[in-house]
Order: sequence, then C-alpha cells, then structure tokens
Amino acid sequence: MLKILYAASEAVPFIKTGGLADVAFALPKALKKLGVDVRVIIPKYKDIPEKFKENMTFITSFIVPVGWRKQYCGIEYLEHEGVTYYFVDNEYYFVRDGLYGHYDDGERFSFFCRAVLETIENIDFKPDTIHCNDWHTGMISPLLKEHYKGKDKFSNIKTVFTIHNLKYQGLFPKEMLGDLLGLGMEYDSVDALEFYGGISFMKGGINYSDIITTVSRTYAEEIQYPFFGERLDGLLRQKKDKLHGIVNGIDYDIYNPKKDKFIFSCYDVRSIRGMRKQENKTHLQETLGLPQNKEIPMIGMVTRLVDMKGLDLILCILDELLSEDIQMVVLGTGDSYYESQIKEFAQRYPYKFSANIFFSEELAHKIYAASDMFLMPSLFEPCGLGQLIALRYGTLPIVRETGGLKDTVKSYNEEAGEGNGFSFTNYNAHDMLYTIRRALEIYKDKETWKHIAQNAMGQDYSWQNSAAIYKEIYEKLVKAE
Repeated sequence: MLKILYAASEAVPFIKTGGLADVAFALPKALKKLGVDVRVIIPKYKDIPEKFKENMTFITSFIVPVGWRKQYCGIEYLEHEGVTYYFVDNEYYFVRDGLYGHYDDGERFSFFCRAVLETIENIDFKPDTIHCNDWHTGMISPLLKEHYKGKDKFSNIKTVFTIHNLKYQGLFPKEMLGDLLGLGMEYDSVDALEFYGGISFMKGGINYSDIITTVSRTYAEEIQYPFFGERLDGLLRQKKDKLHGIVNGIDYDIYNPKKDKFIFSCYDVRSIRGMRKQENKTHLQETLGLPQNKEIPMIGMVTRLVDMKGLDLILCILDELLSEDIQMVVLGTGDSYYESQIKEFAQRYPYKFSANIFFSEELAHKIYAASDMFLMPSLFEPCGLGQLIALRYGTLPIVRETGGLKDTVKSYNEEAGEGNGFSFTNYNAHDMLYTIRRALEIYKDKETWKHIAQNAMGQDYSWQNSAAIYKEIYEKLVKAE
C-alpha cells in the first residue's frame, strides 16, 4: 500500500485562511478512498477549535534542532473522516493569534519543516513520499537531502511539492541558512536557494523535490512566463519535465445542493428546472433586505477583496452594471480600500447591491445556491474553487480566461448548445461588462439558461479524477527507486 505524508500549513476543518486548507482536507480524503495510506501533518495552532483539541491523543515528544536552538515538539493525533491527522505542538511558535504575518515566520516554518522530518524519525510510519504544499513546507526537501538521506528510515523517501500560489514565496535573509536551517553557505547559490540577495522557501521546494505540481494545467504553463512567474519563471522552465498541472477538485459531500444543510431549498440537476433554486433566491433577498423578485438576475461574488481577484475591473464598471435590472451580492474581506468602496456602492444602491464585508461559510453556501451568475474576473487564478462550487450549484460562472478558470469554465456557444458559463480573455473592464451583458441577455431565454445550468451541474469536478492522477504520480516515484 502506498504511504503518503501530506504536509501543509492548514487544513479544513481544523484551521483555514484560504483554498489550501480545503485541498489539504479533500485530496487526502479522496486518496484514502483509492486505497492510499495518507496522513496529514499540520501545526497545532491556538485557533484550532477546542472540540478538536479535546479529542487529540498525545503520541510522543522530541527535540527539534532549529539551527543552534533545541526546541520542544509534541505530536498529537486525531482521526477525522477516516484520515489520520498529526498536529505539531510547540506553544512558542504556534500559540498565537492568526497563522501568518508574524515577525519570525521564517523561524516558525523552519521549525515546522524540520519537525515534519523528525516526526518520521519518531513515529511508527515511514512514508514512500512526503507531499509538501506551498512555501511553508518548501524547506522539507532540501533538509531531507542535507540532514536525513544517510539515515536508513529516509533512504528511499521521495518528495512532491505543490505550488498553490506562486506569489507567496517565503522570502527571508540568507543568514537563516546556518542560523535556523543548519545549511552551509553552498546553499546561497542561484542553483540552490539564493533569491535576489536572500533565500526563497518556495525555490527550495521547486529545486529539491522529485516532482512539482500545481493546481491547474493552464497555471502550470502560465508560471513559465514572466508575467505569472514571480521571478521564478526561468527555474520553472528548467523544471518543466517535472512540472504537472493537476486541477483541484471540490468536496462533493460538503458542496452538494441536494443535501446542503445551509441552503433554504435543496435541489439537484433534475429539479433545477423547477422552482427550488428560485426559492433560494427569494429567501436570500429577504435575509439581505433586497426586494424579493425571483425573476431578477442575481450576480454573486464570494471572494477576497484584493487586486488579483479583479476588484479594480469591477469598481470601474459597477455604476454601469448597476444601471441594469439586476441584483448583486458580495461576500468577503480584503484590502481596506476595496472594502470601503464596496460599502459605498451598497449605500448608493441599497435595493440592488448587498455588501457583506465578513466571511460566513453558511452565507457563502446560500449565495452559491441563490445566484444565477457567479463573477470571477481574476487577474490570475492558479485554480479557483469558487467557479467549481458555482458549477455544482447550477450558478453560471462569468470568468476571465486564466489559470484554472480557463480549464474549467467553457463559454457558452449558441450554435453548438455547449458550454457551462461565460468568459472573456483580456484583463479589461469593458470586455468583462460586455460578457456580463451577454449573459444577462441569454438569461431572458429561460429554457436556454436552464440547459446551460444543467450542463454545469452535469460535470464532475470532484476530487476523484485528480486524486487518481496524484496516486499515479506517487506510484511512478516508488517504482523509480
């Protein structure tokens, strides 16, 4: 049986700041169903709910070298939905408010990377492969090569490194090499970890792992070009034979309009032609104080309010868009500028625009179920989960053709009757507005709209297919020994 240790900085349902947490829950769960012995390891943060902490079982403790420092590490265990989770316990590093953005993040995640490897040394589990995710685990592969390859238990362990978002790289001073990582200055090289005068944890994962994956086919191509490559495009072109784009999925148990406990009226692909989806709209309108009208097209957004999500495009045309006979609902937080602008539009258009500047999983589900269209005009989008959830709920995505959005949303073709949403190519506000207006025009033809919604709901973006690809990659690594 394949044995995989899946290392991540966060995982649902324990702790979440972004899509990585969803992947770190759903992919191992799907791999488990394929017969893989996969176990997840994350830090034991202060913000993990007590209901989970109370059920954790202490396994062992040991000392982790962090440069010249000797730090305590406890390992606790919990099984959730059939998957084993290990929690790395160190109060100094992880009993704090929030997950990231601390002055010593370099030290905290140097400790975590080393602790993952020391855990293998100290528990009764030897993985065939360590699957690392984003910069927080990027130093596992170089540390494995430098400090552990000579040990019997580590001799044949392979590594896979997944880039979820290349923009966040873990950049730190080169003095960390010896001070925190116990690595010699030979690693301060352009062929190793050096990055514009410092070191990059992300580069460590890319340079020293056996396989590199990222979260969609298109993003794997895009990051080999300067615009998307975040100054690592040259390295990624060198590594292109090891680079695989595997589109993320979503957990079809969590996102299931037929059984969703958060929405007002459950429905499926067969009943979408009835009134149940519209009932979700009128209930949401009532909840948010919008005029109740099941016929008016509703555009939903569940997003971070930041540049990469296309908020500048939206603000550019929002007055024009709200002159149409529509309603728009936004849920999310982000940059203070965008938050204040969105609030201002809600005050100016109280009967058309609902701004919800917070995050609620329950309200997110309600918006996916109630909306007719889901807007994602991203500047770049490695994969995107919002459009996949929207498709699952028969809510047609309107997206820019980038990354995973391009891979998963096929613009409706009137002549062929094919497609599951609407898309535009250029990062241009009026191209976006044209595409929204095209969708609004097609929305008037109820039969055509329901046909496209059935196309959307009929596709499979669960983790089943992608998990099978990951399993195949793990198997090839094992056979290559």
